[in-house]
Amino acid sequence: MINFKKLDKLKEKLDSFRPLPQEIVNNLHENLLLRWIYNSNAIEGNTLTLKETKVALEGITIGGKTMREHFEVINHKEAILLVEEMVKKKNPLSEWDIKSIHQLILKNIDDKNGGIYRSINVTISGANHVPPDFFQVQAQMSEFIEWYMNEGRDCHPVERAARVHADFVKIHPFVDGNGRTSRLLMNLELMKDGFPPVVLPVENRLDYYKALDEAHTTGNYNSFFVLIIDIAVKGFKPYWHALGVV
Repeated sequence: MINFKKLDKLKEKLDSFRPLPQEIVNNLHENLLLRWIYNSNAIEGNTLTLKETKVALEGITIGGKTMREHFEVINHKEAILLVEEMVKKKNPLSEWDIKSIHQLILKNIDDKNGGIYRSINVTISGANHVPPDFFQVQAQMSEFIEWYMNEGRDCHPVERAARVHADFVKIHPFVDGNGRTSRLLMNLELMKDGFPPVVLPVENRLDYYKALDEAHTTGNYNSFFVLIIDIAVKGFKPYWHALGVV
């Protein structure tokens, strides 16, 4: 049985400091954006370093790097800002939300496929799991939203967020950009419930892929939940540092 009590206690502690001073919010946000964008893109093979990502966010082109890598940085920031707007509205997740986020991820990279479910079959490199045939995608996405609106409501917020990530990427509804979108969706759900967004470190990529593949092929989410809980716990640390809390 996966235990979420530690996260609940951490959230309760953070809630006791809310609303946070605006200068702390601004400082945390800038740092979070950079780490989130760098790590999520690096997991997918973007070669920009953390410092290069920071420079690209400032609108400066890095020599020797592709335009796609630059667009991946800019697009990810826009997608995060969209997610933050969605958090304020606190509406249930919808296919429209998913397609809107994905459209930004592929902006200026592959516009014709942005926000459009795939019309071809795909494989996930290095994984045992094979995503469903393209003609099953719409039905499975409808079932995904139905689960979210029903059984998902009864889950702990962190479990629901992790399941949204894992189940979405299992369907792999888009030709490209599924990984980035899945991590954005997970954080959308976490932030709606007052939890800090999680940043999956690129250094954990192998464990992350293994845990996802295990969930997809066996239906056992435990390894993935443990991974997400560990990273979610670490997500509180910047707040304690900023607040001077031990």
